[in-house]
Amino acid sequence: MTAQDRINAYWTDRAPSYDEYVQRPDRLAANQRAWSAIWAEALPAAPLDVLDVGTGTGQAAMILAGLGHRVTGIDLSEGMLAQARRHAAAMANGPVIQHGDAVHPGFPAASFDAVVSRYVMWTLREPETAVANWVRLLRPGGTIAVVDSTWFPHGLDNATENFADHYNSHVQAMLPLATATSIDQTAAVLEQAGLAEVTVTPLASIFELDRQFGAAPNHDHQMQYLVTGRI
Repeated sequence: MTAQDRINAYWTDRAPSYDEYVQRPDRLAANQRAWSAIWAEALPAAPLDVLDVGTGTGQAAMILAGLGHRVTGIDLSEGMLAQARRHAAAMANGPVIQHGDAVHPGFPAASFDAVVSRYVMWTLREPETAVANWVRLLRPGGTIAVVDSTWFPHGLDNATENFADHYNSHVQAMLPLATATSIDQTAAVLEQAGLAEVTVTPLASIFELDRQFGAAPNHDHQMQYLVTGRI
């Protein structure tokens, strides 16, 4: 298995339980309100053509489609794609969900007004290459907006989540942001790609929801961030 194969297998195994957590009924409505406000602030007004890289179960893609954007979500994990397609099929004007690589998205240049990701940067091989490719996909004035955190500053081997079977030492060596100690390391990747107005915004609303409802299983209660840049 390649490093990416191992990552894909991990998220395929996690997909059902991950989606169950995202859809938990006690938090779902509050979550949708909070994320709708975050993405509405991050991007210009709808309708835009938006690419959601590493869409996972489609949470961000669904929120963005609900805001009136024309959304395409791509992922390499078949398990995650199955969950995302199920949700998209249940929504009028829902996102288009496709198999695709976040590092090398297979679309012509200038295909989108925005490229977004949620919880992808930390597990992204070659993030500099990936963001450079995202920039290529943008039309003039386009936006890149990513959400992430410093999930594992002490290393994946010390994480409460069990990565051992898939995120081995070879995989970890290919993920430069997996053990980032500051969100500024993610912002620097956007800056190095030539994006202007790179801004880091703490997501206080999500921090408060995690305080109220509890953080995701095997995760600490910590701040998440929105990082944006424009061409």
